[in-house]
Amino acid sequence: MQLRELDEAADKLVYDAGVVLVDVEGTICPSDFVENVLLPYAAARLRGYAVSRRFLPAVAAVLEEARQLSGGDPIAALEAWQADGVQTQPLKTLQGWIWTEGYIEGALSPPLFADALAALRRWRSHGVPLYVFSSGSLAAQKLFFRSSREGDLRGLFNGHYDTTVGAKTDPDSYREISESIGVATGAILFLSDSADEVAAASAAGFQIGHVAKETAPDRRWPTIRDFGEIELIRRQ
Repeated sequence: MQLRELDEAADKLVYDAGVVLVDVEGTICPSDFVENVLLPYAAARLRGYAVSRRFLPAVAAVLEEARQLSGGDPIAALEAWQADGVQTQPLKTLQGWIWTEGYIEGALSPPLFADALAALRRWRSHGVPLYVFSSGSLAAQKLFFRSSREGDLRGLFNGHYDTTVGAKTDPDSYREISESIGVATGAILFLSDSADEVAAASAAGFQIGHVAKETAPDRRWPTIRDFGEIELIRRQ
């Protein structure tokens, strides 16, 4: 971690970084949108969606994958995984399709924390490249930002990463992202509400901030309760 300094007088965390990488849920978006909106929306439509589209090749392939994983009725398995919070690939794929329809139809409109959005816009206006690293698929991320309550925000970001690069708790995932962006790990600031993700990014050499809007602070890391606390010095 290369946190440059803590400006106690101004209550600012000052980072010497040229790129910002952000998590989504709990970091720039309230986590209850996922728990109280997205997941119930998918759960209520999962069976009907799968049954009505079971003859489509893509849906049939997902159901076959679910059948092989569960050894039984694929739709019942998908519903059980949804209820238990087990994120299998067939379930994630089906949820993604259901949410896609919801975003396109305007039934789903995610909120962002006002202070986070203001900071992202400010950094973007200053020429700082912004990237997203989320467990949601790349397509789901882009739909999320296209459909936000603040309008289409896709233009804020230079790129998106999901767990196809690796687990968010694996330092190698962050090294791969750094290599993909073409910037040294020490020049990237990663912001997340997950202490485990922050630890992984720190181990990879990233600068980090633990966003504690909805989680308890972790004494190991700089704590950010409001994005207005962050002052970014862009590397030349």
